Amino acid sequence: MALTDTNARFTQGSLFRHVTIMSVTSSLGIAAIFAVDLIDVLFISMLGHAELAAAAGYAGVVMFFASAMNIGLSIAAGALVARGLGQGNRRLAAEHAASTAVVAVGFGALLPLLALPNLSVILGLIGAQGRVAELAAGYLWIILPSTALSGLSMVAVAALRAHGDARHAMTPSLLGALVNGLADPVLIFALGLGLEGAAMATVLARLATATMAFWLVQRHHRGFCWPDLPCLKRDLGDALRIALPAMLGTVATPVGTAIVTREMARHGADAVAGMAVINRLVPFASAVVLALSGALGPIFAQNFGAGRMDRVLGTFREGLRFLTIYVLAVSALLFLLREPVADLFDATGKMRDLLYLFMGPLALAMIFNGAIFVSNAAFNNLGHPGYSTLLNWGRNTLGTWPFAAGFGLIWGAEGVLVGQAVGGAIFAGLGLWLGLRVIEAPCRDPLSPHYTCPDQRMQVLTNRTYR
Repeated sequence: MALTDTNARFTQGSLFRHVTIMSVTSSLGIAAIFAVDLIDVLFISMLGHAELAAAAGYAGVVMFFASAMNIGLSIAAGALVARGLGQGNRRLAAEHAASTAVVAVGFGALLPLLALPNLSVILGLIGAQGRVAELAAGYLWIILPSTALSGLSMVAVAALRAHGDARHAMTPSLLGALVNGLADPVLIFALGLGLEGAAMATVLARLATATMAFWLVQRHHRGFCWPDLPCLKRDLGDALRIALPAMLGTVATPVGTAIVTREMARHGADAVAGMAVINRLVPFASAVVLALSGALGPIFAQNFGAGRMDRVLGTFREGLRFLTIYVLAVSALLFLLREPVADLFDATGKMRDLLYLFMGPLALAMIFNGAIFVSNAAFNNLGHPGYSTLLNWGRNTLGTWPFAAGFGLIWGAEGVLVGQAVGGAIFAGLGLWLGLRVIEAPCRDPLSPHYTCPDQRMQVLTNRTYR
């Protein structure tokens, strides 16, 4: 079979177009996920019981770690499937997808078996007590057993992206949001199930998402073959070698958020309220930025699998160009909307000052997070996922606390935000430098430790004909 075929669509054509389509469509899927969370919180808050909202919050912390596991496995699936397609081997790509799906389902079944009998201990560790802990446990008893469904859907969506099928890759998340939005009022209010109804709605949404994602992969790409033990043994190590660092890297984000929130708390309730609003604005304002890592991954992996290192370098550059254009446009829009947004949240005093700062000059700092995501995509798909873990943890610890605390001492609550941005700039620079080093020196494929790339598969990096 030829090195590339029509299924490796990212090895041909305009890289900027590929980056744009994959990023925009991926961001719609991410926005749908955020919408599901907001829908749940909205309906639960309408019940008028503060302990229900608190229980959902605690349950969300536990669910985050399950999501981190599935996100890591989806990154592994996308990297392996796209690399197989880049090598022109559809059968290998389908085997990688099947093996990773089996691992995701296995982990998704194991996690509830370990967590559910120990929920009281787990919830106690994160501060849930009394009636709130009981409500959170009831919620988790319903939703945690569906972890395998969530994992399967994420792997299937990653396979769709690896095939370059951006349009179909966003459909499962949109369907899940629709199902969740329709089921919530019926189960919570019409049937009077309250918080348990919200959990059931999420399970139904996960079932719909997984079914749609799996059907789309099979219908349009025959992306999964029947898994067998030899393939699973072959792929298990490779999948975990990518997935485990990605899981650890994902967990770093809430750590950074907690550090900033703690530093902001030193400056009063208004500052914390402003930070809470900013934390809800960021996912929507930067949805495309958040999508970059998953969107660029298949483009990196297909071209790496095809030995097109000129296009790998081109993907890195075009990703940064797209990021810059997007952040400039969104920053201008946020600046124009800062007054009506502040009025919408009844922001006054310090809360309003922080919103104006974020929706003014600091919105441009989204480019630093985006640069880290571009670098992470290169690390995860070129065989260096450990770099992604180190970069994420470094950015959310050493790149957050010293700067947020130090600038906070000088300029108060505003200094906390400025310090966070300064730390992000430093680690973004580090990520870009390391990303270029990885691209320019892929002499050995880390997924095959004894294989050294032949000269004929290495493209001259000075060749700029990658569009």
